[in-house]
Amino acid sequence: RGCVHYQGGSQDRSVQPRTSRHGTSQLRNVASSDAIKKHQKSLAAWFSHQPNEERQFGPSFSLDAVHVDPVIRESSLEQILKPSPDLTIQNQLQQPCSQVISLQNLFDVDACGRQVKNVVLYGTVGTGKSTLIKKLVVDWCHGRLPRFELVIPFSCEDLSHSRAPISLRRLITKKYQHLRDVVPVLGTSNLKVLFILNGLERLNLDFRLAGTELCCDPSEPVPPSAIVVNLLRKYLLPEASIIITTRPSAVRRIPGKYVGRYAEICGFSDTNLQKLYFQMRLSQPGCGGESSVGSSPGEQENLVEMLSRNLERHNQIAAACFLPSYCWLVCTTLHFLYFSRTVPPSQTLTGIYTSFLRLNFSGEVLDSTDSTNISMMKYVAKTVGKLAYEGVMSRKTCFSEDDLQQCFEVEMKTESELNLLEVFRSDVFRFFLTPCVQPGKEHTFVFTIPAMQEYLAALYVVLGEKKSLAQRLGKELSEVIGKVSEDAVVVLNIISKVLPLRFLPVLFNLLKIFPRYFSRLSGKDRDAIAHTMAEELFKEEDYYNDDVLDQINFSILGVEGPMRHPDEASEDEVFELFPIFMGGILSRRNRAILEQLGCSIKNLAAFEIAKAMKKTVIRKGRRGLPPSELMDYLFFLHEFQNERFTAEAVRSLRTLNLSSVKMTPLKCSVLASVMGTTCHEVEELNLSSCNLDTRSLRILFPVLLRCKALHLQLNSLGSDACKEIRDLLLHDKCVVSSLRLANNPVGEQGAQYLAEALAGNRSLTHLSLLHTALGDQGVEVIAQHLAENQHLQELNLGYNSLTNAAALRVVEVAKKHTTLDKVHLYFNDISEDGKRALHNLRMDRDGVRALVFLTAGTDVSDYWSHILNVVQRNLPFWDRERVLQHLALILQDLESSRRQTANPWRKAKFLRVESEVKKMLGKLQHGTL
Repeated sequence: RGCVHYQGGSQDRSVQPRTSRHGTSQLRNVASSDAIKKHQKSLAAWFSHQPNEERQFGPSFSLDAVHVDPVIRESSLEQILKPSPDLTIQNQLQQPCSQVISLQNLFDVDACGRQVKNVVLYGTVGTGKSTLIKKLVVDWCHGRLPRFELVIPFSCEDLSHSRAPISLRRLITKKYQHLRDVVPVLGTSNLKVLFILNGLERLNLDFRLAGTELCCDPSEPVPPSAIVVNLLRKYLLPEASIIITTRPSAVRRIPGKYVGRYAEICGFSDTNLQKLYFQMRLSQPGCGGESSVGSSPGEQENLVEMLSRNLERHNQIAAACFLPSYCWLVCTTLHFLYFSRTVPPSQTLTGIYTSFLRLNFSGEVLDSTDSTNISMMKYVAKTVGKLAYEGVMSRKTCFSEDDLQQCFEVEMKTESELNLLEVFRSDVFRFFLTPCVQPGKEHTFVFTIPAMQEYLAALYVVLGEKKSLAQRLGKELSEVIGKVSEDAVVVLNIISKVLPLRFLPVLFNLLKIFPRYFSRLSGKDRDAIAHTMAEELFKEEDYYNDDVLDQINFSILGVEGPMRHPDEASEDEVFELFPIFMGGILSRRNRAILEQLGCSIKNLAAFEIAKAMKKTVIRKGRRGLPPSELMDYLFFLHEFQNERFTAEAVRSLRTLNLSSVKMTPLKCSVLASVMGTTCHEVEELNLSSCNLDTRSLRILFPVLLRCKALHLQLNSLGSDACKEIRDLLLHDKCVVSSLRLANNPVGEQGAQYLAEALAGNRSLTHLSLLHTALGDQGVEVIAQHLAENQHLQELNLGYNSLTNAAALRVVEVAKKHTTLDKVHLYFNDISEDGKRALHNLRMDRDGVRALVFLTAGTDVSDYWSHILNVVQRNLPFWDRERVLQHLALILQDLESSRRQTANPWRKAKFLRVESEVKKMLGKLQHGTL
C-alpha cells in the first residue's frame, strides 16, 4: 500500500539520469554564481526580519539564537482522513516516537526506496508552520541545507490575489529579481531546486484536466494556481522538490497520488522542548533591551527555574505550551511582568494578547472556498467568544461537549455554516481549547490560557455580539429599511410632482422612523456595555483577591507550597481580567490591530462607551477600595489608554492605600504612569509592606513628590533607598509632610542621608524611624543636623537600641528646636538614671515631651494606649524575646508607680494599664499574638 500511495509524488532512483561532465560543470557554475549568492543574502535579510513584537527581547534576539524545532511526525492520508481520537492531554503529549522525522530528512527515500519530491507539511494554527519555514530558508542561506542549490519560497496568500496569467519564469523574476540570470536554465540543467509553497489553504486548486490544463513550459503564461497544480503534478519542472505547508482542512485538496510524504507538525509535544524554548528565550543577554537595565542574570534564571518546576507538575500550562505560539505568549507575558520599567510601560497586557492574535491570525480567512470569506478571528469572536462570555457569567472554566454544541451548533442552519464549523474544529479548535488535566475532568475542555477566556469574552461584548434575537432582527431590518428609504426618496419625489397625493410625505417619514429608533436602541446597547464593564470591575466578592497581575504570575509560574488534593473543592473562579480587557480592547492601538483581523470597532462606538463609563466607573472608583482592588483599578486605567478619562478618574483619588500589594517594577510604572496624567497633590499614599526597593523609589519619584503623607514602613529599604529619599525630600517641589520609615534597615549610613535631608527640607513635620537599626551613631548624626531644620514637629526613634547618651542628646537638641515638641524613645536601652532625667522634662518649661514609658512619675502617661498600639501592630516584625523583656520591665515600672501613689483614681488607671500589658504578655508567651 505504501508503494502505491507514494507512487505519484516519488521517483525511483534507478530512472534518474546520470549527470554528464559538462552538466556537472554547468551545475557548479550556476550554484556558485553571484545571482544565487545575492538571492541568499536577500532571503536571509527578509526571513531573518522579526516582527515588532519580538524587538522587546533585545538586540541579541534572532531566529538562529532561540529557535527550537517542533516535533514532526510522519503521517499518511489515511490517518488524516480517519476520525480523530479523543482529545486528551495524553494524546497530545505522547505521540509515537517511531514516526518522528526531522526537517532535514523530509525528502529522504520513502518506505519503497523512492526519492520523495513533494512533501505536505500540515499543522493546526499555532504549531509553528511559518516559523519552521523561516528557519528552513535561513538555514539554506547560511549553507546548512546542502541538499538544495536553490530555494524559491512563495506565499500562497500572495499568489491568491493574482488572477492574471503569468509564466513561472516571469513569476520568479517578479518576486526575486536576483534570479533573472538563473531562471533561463531552470528545467534545462540538473540544478537542485526546492520550491516552498507556504499556506496552501489560501489557494483554490483544481487538479481536474477540465479545470486546469497541462503545462510543461516554464515560459507559458497561465494563472498562478495552474502553475502550482502543474508543479505538483510533476508536469512542470519534474526534477524540482516541493514542500507545501497547510492547515489540516486543506490537505485533501491535493490528490494523494501527487504527494510523496505527509508530515504533521505536532508542536512541543515533549515538555523538554518547552523547557529548552523558555531557557533560550528568557536567558538571552540583554533581554528586554533598555528596559532590562538593573535586572540580573539570576532573576532570569530564577524565572526559568520556577517555570520548569511548574511544567514538571503537569500543570495546565504544559498543555498550553504544546503549541509553540503559546510558549511565545508565556515568555512575552513574563517579560511584561518582570522587565517593564519604563514610565509609561511600553506595552499593555491587552496589547500583548491582541498582538499575539495578530501574529497567528493576521490575514487568515477561515475557509477560502466559502463565499462569505469571513475572517478567522471574526468567526472565533462570534463562536468561541460566546462560549467564553457564558463561562465568565456563570463562573465556569471547564466546558463539556454539550456546552460546545450549544455555542457552536445551535444556530447552524445552512450547509455553508456547517462547513465553516468543520474547518474550525479541524484547524483552530485546539488553539483556543484544550483538554483539562484535572483528574476526573479529562473529557472536558478549558481555554488554553485562562486569560484567553476573559479576553475573548471581552471581545465578544465590545464587538456587540451579545445581542438578543430582537436586537439582531432589528439591526438587519433597520439596514434593509435604511437602504430602501434612500432609494425611495427619488421615486416619491417624482410621484409627488405628478400625483399630488398627501399621504406620500407621511409614508416617506414612516420609512425614516425605524432606522432612527434603532440608532437610539444601539446607543442604549453601548450604555449596557459600559454598565457591564463597571459592574464587573467593582464586584465586591472579588475585593480581597490578589491583584490581577499577581494572578497572571501565579497562573504561569504556579504557587510554591503544598499542592491541593484533587478531591478538595476548588475555590470560586475569578474573572477580574474580563473588565480590564474590555477597557484595553477599546484603546486606539488595539482597535487598529483588531481591524486588521476583521473585527471592527468604530471610533464613535468607543467614544460613546467611554462617555457612558464616566457615569459609573469614576463614581465607584471614588469609594474606598481595598488595596488589591485599587491596584486593579489603576491597571484598568493604564490598559484603557485614554488620557483624558484617566486624568478625570485620578483627580478624584486623594488617598491611595496600596499596603501589602507586592509593588513590582511593572506596578510601580503603572502607578507612576496613571498618576502622571494629573499634577494634583495626594493627601496620603500608603505603600507599607509593598516590597519596595531603590529601583521602585526611582520609578515612583514624581508621584512621591506630590504626596503629603507617605507610608513606606516594612519595605526593607536600606541605605541606598535612603539616598533616594534624601533626594526626594530636598527637591524643591516636595510636599511630603509626614514620612513613615518604620521597620526598615536604615542603619547608620541611611541615617546620614536622612540627616542631610532633614537639614534642607522645608515641608516635613512628622518623621517615624521606629525600629530602623539606627543605633547611637545614627541618632547622633540626626541630632547634629536637627538644629538646621525649622519645621519638624514629631520624631519617632523608638526601638533603635539607644542608650542614655544618645537619647539625652536628641532631647537636648529638641529643647532648642523651634517646632519639635514630641520625641518617641520607647523600647530603647535606657537605664533608670536616663529614665529619671527624661521624666523631669516638662512641656511648658522645656518645650518638648519624650515618650519613653507608660508612666509619668506617679501617674499613667497620656500616651500609654498609643505606645501599646504601636507594639501590637509591629509584633510580627520585631524580636519577640526582646519585646517580652521590655514588656516585663514596663509591667514592673507600672506596679512600682502604682505603689507610690495614694490616689485611688490613679491606682485604678494603673490597674487598667497593667491588665492590658499582662494580657499582651500572656498572648505572646502562648504564641497567640
